[in-house]
Amino acid sequence: MDVVDQLGSLKEGKLSRRKFTKSLLAAGIGFATTPLATRMATAAAEDQGTFFTWGGYDIPELFVPYKEKYGELPNFATFGGSEEALTKMRGGYVVDVSHPCNAGIPRWIASGLFQPIDTSRLSNWADVMPELYNLKGNIVDGKPYLAPFDWGQTSITYRTDLFELEGEESWDMLWDERYKGRLGSLASGGDAWWCGAIKAGVSMEDIATPEAFEKIAAVMRAQRPLIRLYTDDTTTLEQALASGEMVAAMTWNSSATTLKSEGVPVKFADPKEGALTWVCGLMIHKDAPNLDRAYDIIDSLLSVESGKFMINDYGYGHSNKKSFDAFDEETLKGLGLSKTPTDILSAGHFQIPQTQEWETKMNALFEEIKAGF
Repeated sequence: MDVVDQLGSLKEGKLSRRKFTKSLLAAGIGFATTPLATRMATAAAEDQGTFFTWGGYDIPELFVPYKEKYGELPNFATFGGSEEALTKMRGGYVVDVSHPCNAGIPRWIASGLFQPIDTSRLSNWADVMPELYNLKGNIVDGKPYLAPFDWGQTSITYRTDLFELEGEESWDMLWDERYKGRLGSLASGGDAWWCGAIKAGVSMEDIATPEAFEKIAAVMRAQRPLIRLYTDDTTTLEQALASGEMVAAMTWNSSATTLKSEGVPVKFADPKEGALTWVCGLMIHKDAPNLDRAYDIIDSLLSVESGKFMINDYGYGHSNKKSFDAFDEETLKGLGLSKTPTDILSAGHFQIPQTQEWETKMNALFEEIKAGF
């Protein structure tokens, strides 16, 4: 199938954006995905539910049950970071379902923009791991606001043939002067600032103190001249690593899994200081215009089919315990996963929810640092 044919299949929903990008990556062709995602969203049927999510989750493989029921995929809208998403919704943007992570749960609930989830309307809820929905601040009056979906790590994906490792894997790799201009990072402070805290030796419990703020800012400023690219478009990071333009980058599990599947010699680091760990999930807008379909979007994402895809193709953990039955422990270990999520989450640094004031201050300063100030 040539590129023109693949574009047609992509627009029709027969080929996922991830698989399309993989084929281009294998052929050495670069491609920017965000504009296409926007076109896909606007082309969807008006009576379908809308899923506001990170790039890479707007794909057919995660909505097999939904499409079987309605004959079409949901509408998709994507964001680069959850703070960006919340800001847009505070400004009046209304969707059915959005996709925040654990560090934002209390602030998202406090915004008054979301409704508790009626778990009786979810056929897959009985198989969701309780340790993932009993997150700090998630249960209010006995009801969860966030239905956990995916979980994993933020660490370093590096080229084993191009990055000369000195000693153990470490966050120092992304501050290595030898590779100035050949390092990359996720652009959102929701990942980068917290990873900077690990590098600076700041505990998650102390991250909000003035002393911690200055220590983290100092290491982020020291890193800035070394970074070739900040982006939350993971495909861009993957392409730069595949071509050798970059030798290491801060990524999620999925980038290493994708690159390995294409035969690129990479490894997802297990830094001696610990990786950043997280749980993300699904919340329903209080004014969701398609409430029934909002529940169907969530149920589809919580399904075993979606879970198997997430584990196998993205290397992420999934909230449905039955999704792991298709994988042996050796395979899961190779992906940096476990059938017991607490084994992974407790081994790293788990994000602790912060105040809106802290989030605003952190994001503003990080944007200044990225701009060179």
